[in-house]
Amino acid sequence: MTPPSDALRQQVMQQAQGAAALQIAFIGVANGLFDRLAAEPLTVTALAAASGQDAGYLTRWADAAFAFEYMDIDGDGALRLTPRGEAFVSDAPGTLLPFAVGASLTAHMAGQVAIHAHTGHQPGEAVLGQAPAMGPLFGPMLEASFGGLFERVILPGVPAFAALDARGGLAVDLGCGNGWYLHRLVAGCPHLRGVGLDFSAVGVAQANARAAAAGLGDRLSFREGDVFHFTVDEPVDLIAMNRALHHVWSDDPVERRAVLGGLASHLAPGGALVIWEPVWPADRAELRAPARRGLAFQNLSEHVQGNRLLHPDEIAAALAEAGLTPEVYRFVEGREAVIVGTRPA
Repeated sequence: MTPPSDALRQQVMQQAQGAAALQIAFIGVANGLFDRLAAEPLTVTALAAASGQDAGYLTRWADAAFAFEYMDIDGDGALRLTPRGEAFVSDAPGTLLPFAVGASLTAHMAGQVAIHAHTGHQPGEAVLGQAPAMGPLFGPMLEASFGGLFERVILPGVPAFAALDARGGLAVDLGCGNGWYLHRLVAGCPHLRGVGLDFSAVGVAQANARAAAAGLGDRLSFREGDVFHFTVDEPVDLIAMNRALHHVWSDDPVERRAVLGGLASHLAPGGALVIWEPVWPADRAELRAPARRGLAFQNLSEHVQGNRLLHPDEIAAALAEAGLTPEVYRFVEGREAVIVGTRPA
């Protein structure tokens, strides 16, 4: 076995530095430090007072953030964001927040895989609870990653949305997170109302606060719940599951039909179950494409949780089993799929 070439060694060293840089960025994102410094430059002492965090930790974080060029430090000690640091501000256009959160989540899940690969144990969703700093950031991460795509491409590209808006009625988002999907849906479909359900109390609180701040309390409501405890007081015109079906999917056909059949039973005639999932490729060779490499790691981390990523054809077949008429729409060069199952009128 020959030793690695200098070029390969340099490449891996750059990757390692990139990973460290994103971990430093995650600390700034999770603790709101980029957002505070975007408002005004602050010394470490002032930042500690404003954020309620320890000055010792902030001093060392500031050194690291300076080293990775997220900030400059003025002569009076004030921390001033560079353009690179500004890119991680939560409400910055095209914010890079998802990359920081995703890098930290990847490190956490890699550790879980390393532990459980010895036994085959799949601890399920509980592994996410072992990274409590992630909880408040899941919704913002997904919104920053997919909100614009939904508004620009998916909402106008799936005819079911316009058809359901024309008839009005109720949309239910299962696994709603911080409510971003329903906010964008009702903005584009003004005749729909929305109810969001999520197992995360943090996400539900974020979603309700956001609806109240936007003056949408009469059209949107959010509460704790999930696909297995799904109750509403009226027939539903649209049930949405965004990157969530693989969390409740079963390869047992009886269990799968029970879940999807239960959802279908809540639909009004002509209503639709709208599933949005990343596309697991039929050909393994596709995973070598740079745009799909992250999907390969996601599928590994999903295995820890007892899940696997899905191909659109198997989702469409399952919707047909549940008595729905399926249609498949592909986006982003085929990497994203929306599968619509319509209940016969």
